[in-house]
Amino acid sequence: MSDTSFLDWPFFEARHRDLAKRLEAWCQRELPRDHADVDATCIQLVRDLGRAGFLEGTAGDGIDVRSLCLIRETLARHDGLADFAFAMQGLGTGAISLFGSAEQKQWLDRTRRGEALAAFALSEPRSGSDVAQLDTLAERDGDGYRINGEKTWISNGGIADVYTLFARTGEGPGAKGLSCFLVPADTPGLEIRERLETISPHPLARLGFSDMRLPASAMIGQPGQGFRIAMSVLDVFRSTVGAAALGFARRALDESLDRARNRELFGASLADLQMVQGHLAEMALDVDAAALLVYRAAWTKDMGAERVTREAAMAKLYATDRAQQVIDKAVQLHGGDGVRKGHIVESLYREIRALRIYEGASDVQKVVIARSALAENRPGTN
Repeated sequence: MSDTSFLDWPFFEARHRDLAKRLEAWCQRELPRDHADVDATCIQLVRDLGRAGFLEGTAGDGIDVRSLCLIRETLARHDGLADFAFAMQGLGTGAISLFGSAEQKQWLDRTRRGEALAAFALSEPRSGSDVAQLDTLAERDGDGYRINGEKTWISNGGIADVYTLFARTGEGPGAKGLSCFLVPADTPGLEIRERLETISPHPLARLGFSDMRLPASAMIGQPGQGFRIAMSVLDVFRSTVGAAALGFARRALDESLDRARNRELFGASLADLQMVQGHLAEMALDVDAAALLVYRAAWTKDMGAERVTREAAMAKLYATDRAQQVIDKAVQLHGGDGVRKGHIVESLYREIRALRIYEGASDVQKVVIARSALAENRPGTN
């Protein structure tokens, strides 16, 4: 059983502790799932999470980031694909929740019930971290838009029912000329050009747009607001990536503590060896430090901060990078079992790596943090 004493920290309220308790009970019954058919499993997970009510907070007004983080941490600790399925319902509809029209927000009822899957279509072959370099073009065409271009590494690509798509509309150079659109998956001109396989299988795809026509009402927000919308969505959900990493790290620590208590070496348990104790101490320290950063960022956003770019960047950077180290130590402590296919520690090792890349790679988070620190400490500001 994982340590849950962090739930008594002042970041949380009684409703958060109740949520954690209910979700843990659900996870004990329902997870992990068979990943042989990733698409089918992901679709079913969304359905089941929706029926259980755990998707309610992923969309709509007043998103509670602490709840999202608690759910992602708990799901990741039990099953990485369950975390993925949950996360995309929020990220994929974030633009609609924050900037959508009343008509567009009708999609949210379906995504919260688990009846529709959502996707966030931002990255392109030439522009991942540098959003301002998007090439996908949305040109005015009568009373609507004609879109041509390509997206890649799109989570839920190929199984999503609705995409939030970012494209260049040309109101200004770079980031000033982007807009956001709501695209149902059955829109003519939207193509699934390639399904992408990674070291930890998730539903990913490369999307193409060939003279895809959208009505003007498909635009989310105003023309030229696309960059602002994308950054606002990431500001809300970036902390939750750190929470997922925290869940992976906490599971790795749990497995390592169990291994140390029950494995004998040279006539004593692993837990009696000072070197092993040193590894376990570092792992526990990294887990708690990551939790503090993640839930600080979530709490700050929930308390009404307009932007938590710095806090979210710190949470994601530290939690994902340190989780990688925690899991690597767990592999080492498990010896041959740690690299045996199908072992939980081996699966954690594959799961964690992508989190240091998506929704802003670790190096990009360092740039964000440094720029924030420089801006806050420039001469004459004290």
